[in-house]
Amino acid sequence: MEPHVMVMAGGTGGHLFPALAVADWMKQKGCRITWLGSRSGMENRLIPGYGYPLETLQVKGVRGSGLKRHLAAPFTISKALWQAYRVLRRTRPNLVLGMGGFATGPGGLAARLMRIPLVIQEQNAIPGLTNRILAQFATKVFEAFPDSFGAEAQAETVGNPVRQDIVSLDVPEARFAEHEGAIRLLVLGGSLGARALNQCIPEALSLMPQKLRPQVRHQAGEKLLDETLARYRELAVDAEVKAFETEMAEAYAWADLVICRAGALTVSELAVAGLGAILVPYPFAVDDHQTRNAEFLVNVDAAYLIHQHSLDGRNLARLLGSLCANRKKLLEMALAARSLAKPDAAVRVGRYCMEAIDP
Repeated sequence: MEPHVMVMAGGTGGHLFPALAVADWMKQKGCRITWLGSRSGMENRLIPGYGYPLETLQVKGVRGSGLKRHLAAPFTISKALWQAYRVLRRTRPNLVLGMGGFATGPGGLAARLMRIPLVIQEQNAIPGLTNRILAQFATKVFEAFPDSFGAEAQAETVGNPVRQDIVSLDVPEARFAEHEGAIRLLVLGGSLGARALNQCIPEALSLMPQKLRPQVRHQAGEKLLDETLARYRELAVDAEVKAFETEMAEAYAWADLVICRAGALTVSELAVAGLGAILVPYPFAVDDHQTRNAEFLVNVDAAYLIHQHSLDGRNLARLLGSLCANRKKLLEMALAARSLAKPDAAVRVGRYCMEAIDP
């Protein structure tokens, strides 16, 4: 009888891609995978393409302001819990792995009620409310960053699972030795883009001396692509601007320096790839967890942290100018990032799940 794991993850790439890395490893080892997500999440478009059967719940987030949302929360949770219970009863997984997204809460609670082993993996430095609750009774808790949970959770720090093509990149010394000419700057705004970065970075580049200006690849987000292209044209700055960066491993291999938000997966990918960064945390993230994520790299001098309210073209130009004039510093930052890498996170989480199963 083949082992059967239900993977619960969805909503954003920050949950889905680490979960896919674990699921792919378990599938290669002969494990059957079923996916649990929400009907409104991007998992509906993404997961079937990877060949995994997808079950969905009619569930949305209950955290936030508004009287209507607070009043509806008990009914929303109860309905989702009942749906999750029915899915688990029908599919009968040997173990449930929660990796974030709206379906993880009701799915984890249903697993508890049915006495199905529950494993969770928290991607952020500050755990979300759902994982703080599930950690109280989960069979095993994994965390990406040290000391995210209290001692009572007995969490094991494994890093975030990242895609194998990023794990397989050459070490920074080998990559940087092949880079000649202007410094290569990679700008990542996430799949939706980041307007603050899209506006400020072209301005900063326009203020730099021509001899120090880097080569630029800028991922602007589909909805913000046109206005970002217009911004570069307005300021007469050359850049390769695209909506999405589909080949992340190739982009990291190309880059000398990255400017980006501080999502958990991005921070972990920077460490595994070995790249220095200028991090601008998303200011409206729940519990300001992106700032804590960023500090993981900042504390070892692998990154600079700029809060969005302090993001200014002139100051950013000065910082970029100093870095673009100092390849040695960029390599030092890359090596510092690489020192934090945990490239075997997917294997460690997947192996635990399979060893915990008694089919």
